[in-house]
Amino acid sequence: MKRIFTSKFLKIIASIAILLGFSFTYLAFVAVVIPKNIEPSTKEGQVRVRITPGSNVSSVARQLMSQGVQTSNWHVQIVARGFFLGKQLKSGFYDFPPGANLATVLFKMGRGDSVKLNVTLVEGWTFKQFKAAIDSQVDLKKEAKSWSAGQILAKIEAKELHPEGVFFPDTYVYEPGDSDLIIYQRAYLAMMKNLNNAWEVRSSDSSIKNAYELLKLASIIEKETGHPDDRGLVAAVFNNRLKLGMKLQTDPTIIYGLGDAFDGNIRKKDLLKDGPYNTYTRYGLPPTPIAMPGKDALLAAAKPAKSKALYFVAKGNGRSVFSETLVAHNQAVQQYQLRK
Repeated sequence: MKRIFTSKFLKIIASIAILLGFSFTYLAFVAVVIPKNIEPSTKEGQVRVRITPGSNVSSVARQLMSQGVQTSNWHVQIVARGFFLGKQLKSGFYDFPPGANLATVLFKMGRGDSVKLNVTLVEGWTFKQFKAAIDSQVDLKKEAKSWSAGQILAKIEAKELHPEGVFFPDTYVYEPGDSDLIIYQRAYLAMMKNLNNAWEVRSSDSSIKNAYELLKLASIIEKETGHPDDRGLVAAVFNNRLKLGMKLQTDPTIIYGLGDAFDGNIRKKDLLKDGPYNTYTRYGLPPTPIAMPGKDALLAAAKPAKSKALYFVAKGNGRSVFSETLVAHNQAVQQYQLRK
């Protein structure tokens, strides 16, 4: 009799297990929780939902329902706990196609596969280009769009009074709804970190007196270098000129000084017209950086190549010819610029 009772009991348990399994399968893979007629939240036709930090299973259910998802607390509880996702659901923004089921939704949240957007700030860009790129991000909250550069610097507690060069070119990831100030803050802190690292490893014979001067020189190197392999030699030329008290005579500073008036050509009158960024008429570095230098330009400014070169001229293929004497430089100009 005992064996018969045990056999019946096991059959009942097995039946219940099978029934629960079918129930989970139905709830997880058949129940549609995002209606197909719901209005998409993104241009890709996806429905975007947001889960706030610190949410438990019940609050996740409430947030899903408040954002148009057709489900219930007990549906979410059963599926989340049945698949051991109860403590794994993560905050963030999540995109789903209309018609997505509960399993798809909760497994994605369990993986933390939230929406990640990014903005790329390019080496050699000016602050104006940098700000335009941030302002164009439709999913960023535009707190600083109408602010002046000074207001932005003050808000992120920057020590510098001029925005040029103090933001690090990189790709910055953000979530929809983040403030644009987050990008400015991250880029500023990243530049200060990279600048300080470069300053710490500078050469003992460097002509640079402080980290901000290094930033200025790095920005010029960034704009003057057509090929990565020439970066160290370009830095050497400017370092040598600064040591000897020679004018830098670099076109990118002229272009920066002209601003919106630059039409693609530098004329003789532009070289002769004095101004703070005219390194043909003034000695030393310009008053501020002229662009956002990358890590390699910063390190090149800190540790120039060992060279006595004082001149360089573009060959037309992205590389440059470096010369120690004016005679050799003029010959290179004749060969590569004037084509004689």
